[in-house]
Amino acid sequence: MAATAGFAVTALLLVLTAGGYLNNTFSSLGWQGGEYAYAFVWITLGSVLVGAVVKAAAPAPWRSLGSGMLITGVIGVVVVLTLVVLFMWAIANWNPA
Repeated sequence: MAATAGFAVTALLLVLTAGGYLNNTFSSLGWQGGEYAYAFVWITLGSVLVGAVVKAAAPAPWRSLGSGMLITGVIGVVVVLTLVVLFMWAIANWNPA
């Protein structure tokens, strides 16, 4: 149950960040695409770091919470790396006429 909670909370933060980008939620604060990307990356890296610390240092019932956070963080890292690769591929193959 704790692993599900760790996964769900982090996944919810990532989904809300992506949804905020799609709806331009924080445009009144001056946020553009880069700020949402930074928030996504920070949440992802924070999830990996905090999940690893919780998994290693917490007592037994909380270790699975760290596992859930680690899983979500790794999925987020894969998403970020995939987007970076696709972006770089698109720039390399862009041929304006």
